[in-house]
Amino acid sequence: MLSVEQEMIAAGYQDEFQYARNWRTGAVAASQSRLAGVEDKYGASFLTIHRADVQNILAAQLPATSVHKGLACTGVESDGERAAATFSDGSSVEGDIIIGAAGIHSAVRASLFGRQEPRFTGCICYRGIADYSALEGMPLTAGLNAWWGPAGHVVYYRVRKGKLMNFVAHCDSEAWTEESWTRECSREEVMGAFAQWSPDLLNLLGRCERYYKWALYDRDPLPEWGKRRVSLLGDSVHPMLPYLGQGAAMALEDACILARLLADHDGSPETILRQYEAIRRPRAARVQLASRERAKTYHLKSPLARIWRDFNIALRKRFSTDKSTLQADWVYRYNVAETPLA
Repeated sequence: MLSVEQEMIAAGYQDEFQYARNWRTGAVAASQSRLAGVEDKYGASFLTIHRADVQNILAAQLPATSVHKGLACTGVESDGERAAATFSDGSSVEGDIIIGAAGIHSAVRASLFGRQEPRFTGCICYRGIADYSALEGMPLTAGLNAWWGPAGHVVYYRVRKGKLMNFVAHCDSEAWTEESWTRECSREEVMGAFAQWSPDLLNLLGRCERYYKWALYDRDPLPEWGKRRVSLLGDSVHPMLPYLGQGAAMALEDACILARLLADHDGSPETILRQYEAIRRPRAARVQLASRERAKTYHLKSPLARIWRDFNIALRKRFSTDKSTLQADWVYRYNVAETPLA
């Protein structure tokens, strides 16, 4: 493994508690310690970290000559003896294997299985980052918070050593269908989308300097991930809706299993890739579909349905062996380093 855990912890933030709150009142519907007993139970503690920090830490493990920026892959091919990828500037590269990891619109996926448009989920996401020093002392800033409401939910948590607060606000709407992490929007649009929600929450949401929006898209699990010397990894093959917070985590799990198999060098490149896919398909599909189902749970429009949901969460936490707020022990207990490769 890469031995970057301490760097990740130093760059991220570990909140003490996690809360699920009522959208209008802020009342706690469920809570969970993110520190006490967590490492003993799961083998590691929870960590919230800026995506750019993860990328920088991982990229620093590679020789500078191994990273080439500004190239867009246009397709791949494999004849059984080699694999080749072509790029938008007309260049190409050959390798023993090629792994497509370019997200939900992967050109490698399209080369393998044909171009298939993803499904719009009917949900828009807004995001923003605020300086935590401007929020300190305000109500309801402590911990990782998820506010569940009618046709939407809001999550916020600290990153970058706790200096920044990251907000992600989801609302069911057909008004915007562009999938872009860099499309800016106004503070007024965000505040208007959640105008009926808690004033305390709106006060927090209003503290960002910039806001961005994007439409959420989804795909069904694929029955196969690759052909010959080409395969897929991460959102290229199993795009995750964010309701279990597992998109980047599943990509890292994919990478760990593939790296372990390649390190063993047991079999041909095609055999190794098919082993990788057989190991990862069941878990990735389960998390993918569970994330999709959680959207319904978090965005219930009926007040009675929300009361029933919260009651069932409290009941399960009291009598079930799964005490996690998200009822997702099966996700967190998985240890990629101990997964059998046979």
